[in-house]
Amino acid sequence: MLQNIGDKLKSQRWLAIIVLGALALIFAVWGAYGVVNLSFGPPDYGLKVNGEAISTDTLSRAWQERQATSQQELHGAALSPAQTRVLQQQLLDEFIGETVLRQQAQSAGYRVSDADVLAAYQSEPAFQVEGKFSPLAAKAMLLQAGMTPESYEAQRRQALQISQLSEGIELSEFLTAGQLHRIYALENEQREIRYALLPAERYAAAVKIDEERIKAWYGAHASDYMSPESVRLQYAELSLDAIASQFTVKDEDLQAYYEKNKQLYAENEKRHAHHILIPVDDPKDAKADAAALASAQQVLAQLKAGKDFAELARKYSADPGSAAQGGDLGWAERDAYVAPFAEALFNLQPGQISDPVKTQFGYHIIRLDEVRPAHVQALAEARAKIESDYRRDQASALFGDRQEQLQQKLENGQSSDLAALATEFGLQIGEIKDYTRSGAAPLGGNPDLVQAVFSDETIGGDRLGGPVALAPDRIVIFKVLEHRAPAAQPLDSVRDEVVAAIRKNASTTAAQAAADAAVKQLDAGASFDSVVKGLGLTAAPAASYARSDPQLPVQVREAAFAAPHPADKPEYRAIALDNGGAALLTLSAVHPGAPGVNPKNDEQLVTDFLKRDRDAEMQAYLLELQRRASVKRNPAVFD
Repeated sequence: MLQNIGDKLKSQRWLAIIVLGALALIFAVWGAYGVVNLSFGPPDYGLKVNGEAISTDTLSRAWQERQATSQQELHGAALSPAQTRVLQQQLLDEFIGETVLRQQAQSAGYRVSDADVLAAYQSEPAFQVEGKFSPLAAKAMLLQAGMTPESYEAQRRQALQISQLSEGIELSEFLTAGQLHRIYALENEQREIRYALLPAERYAAAVKIDEERIKAWYGAHASDYMSPESVRLQYAELSLDAIASQFTVKDEDLQAYYEKNKQLYAENEKRHAHHILIPVDDPKDAKADAAALASAQQVLAQLKAGKDFAELARKYSADPGSAAQGGDLGWAERDAYVAPFAEALFNLQPGQISDPVKTQFGYHIIRLDEVRPAHVQALAEARAKIESDYRRDQASALFGDRQEQLQQKLENGQSSDLAALATEFGLQIGEIKDYTRSGAAPLGGNPDLVQAVFSDETIGGDRLGGPVALAPDRIVIFKVLEHRAPAAQPLDSVRDEVVAAIRKNASTTAAQAAADAAVKQLDAGASFDSVVKGLGLTAAPAASYARSDPQLPVQVREAAFAAPHPADKPEYRAIALDNGGAALLTLSAVHPGAPGVNPKNDEQLVTDFLKRDRDAEMQAYLLELQRRASVKRNPAVFD
C-alpha cells in the first residue's frame, strides 16, 4: 500500500540489518490503519513482547499485505501451505525484532529531536519533486496510504531512534591489518584463464523436431505457455494538469503571482561559444600529451592567420556533439562545463579565442561569441512558463481537497459508481481491456496499482479500488469489470515458441556434451589448442582476469573463480550457458591480489566488508535481544 514510500525508505537503510528490509512493510501497515504506538492494550493479542501487546488485527492486516506482495511475485499463483507457514513465521519474527530493538533504544536513553524528525520528513525522496520537498507530493503519498503527517512523523521518530542504537553498535566494528590483507588478496585476485565458446547454432541443424516431440515438450512445460493473468479495467483519473487547464487566468492575477515569485525566473549568466577539441591518444603518455598540445597550437596558429573557425572545427575537432556544427556549443551556464573549460570560457571577452585549455577530454581551443548577463526574466519573456506555474499553483489546493474527499467516500463505502464519481470530481474516465501484472498503457505498471488491482477485495467483489497515486500530481481509482485467470494457450498459438525452446535445449545439450568430451581429452593430456581445433573453434590466448572483469562472459568468470587453485596441471571446466551453447574453460594460474592497483576499488572493498561485519554484529545483537525477550505467541493469530 505504501510501496513508493516504502521502497525509498528501505533505500535509506535506517538500520543496517537484514530484518529491517521488511520493516517498511510493517510501518506501512501501521500507517495504513492508523496504528503508530504498539501498546495496543486489548486482551485479544497476537504477540506479547516483554509485556507489550501486538493485536491480532494488526498482525492479520500485515499478513494480508504480505500475502498480496508474495502472490504478485509468484504472478498470481496461490501460496502452498508450507510457503504460508514460512512467511507467517517470518512476519512474526520481524514484529518481534522491531519491537525489541525499539524497546532497547528507548531504555538506553536514545531520543530524537523534533528538528531531526522534520528534517527526515522533508528529505524523504518520495515527497520530493525535482529535488525539493513538496507538500503536495507528501499529502498525495500519505493519503494513498491512509496516513496523516503526524502518524508518519511518529513512525519516523521511532525509526530514527532505533537507527541511533544501531549506529552506536556498528561504529564499534573495525578491520584488522590481517583482515585487510586477506580482503585484498582475495578480491583483487587475478586468474589466468583461457576459454572457447561452443555456440548453440553450431549444433542446431542436427536437432530433429517432429510433432510427437513438440507435443511432449508442450505437455512437460505447460506452465511456460500460460496466458498472463489479466483484468478488464475501468478507471477514472484525477490529475493536477487537468484541473489547472480549467482555470481562467486574468492578467492582473498573473502579474501579482509573477511579482511574488519573481526570484523563480532568475537566470544565471550564459555564454555562447565554439570550440575545437584535440584529443590525447593516451592520457598517461607524456609524448602523446605533448603531441596533442602541438596539434592544438598548430590549429590555433591557423585561426590567428584568419582561417574560419567552423571550417577548422569540422576538420580537426574530436567532439562528436559539436564538430559537425562547426564547434558550436550553444548557450550554456558555467556549471555546464568541466572546471578548466569553464574557467577559461568565463574569462574571455566576446570575440576572443583562448590558448589551448587542457581537460580530461584533451586540449580545447575556445572562442566566446556572446554573453547573456544574469537577469530576471520579464513576464512577457517567460509568460508561458509563468502561466503554467500559476495554473498549477492555483490547482494544487483543489487537487488535494478532491483527493481527500474522494478517498473518504471510498473508505466510507458511499459510492461504487465509477461514472458518478468521475462526474462529481471531474475525473477523466477510461478502460483497459487487458491489464496484466506487468501493467498496460496508459496507466503503466505502477507496483501499488498492480497490487491493488489484483487484490482479493477488488477482484472478488463489486467495489472500487484506489485511489492510487501514479505520481504526486496524478491519482486513479478503478473497478475490475472482468478477471481472467492464467490459462493454457493452445499449442498452435505457441508452436513457434515451443520449437525454438526444443531447439535451444537440444543444441545446448549437444554443446555441453561436446565440452564434456573436450574436458576428458584435456585431462588425458591433450593440448588446449589441439582440442579447440578439433572442435572447429578458435580461442584467444590465455590472459589474467579480475573477479569483475566485464570482458568475460559472466558464467565463464564465475566458474573460473569458483574452481580450486590448479596444482600440477590446469583446471578444466565445461559450462552450459544460460543463453544457449556451452563454454570450455582452462584455469592455469592464480595470482593473489594486493592493494594499490585501484585505490578507489580498494576503498570500496573496505567499505563493503566493514558493512558486512557491522551488519553481522547488529544481527547478532538483535538475536541476543530476541533470545532474552519474553515472547508470548497466540497460536491462532492467523486463523
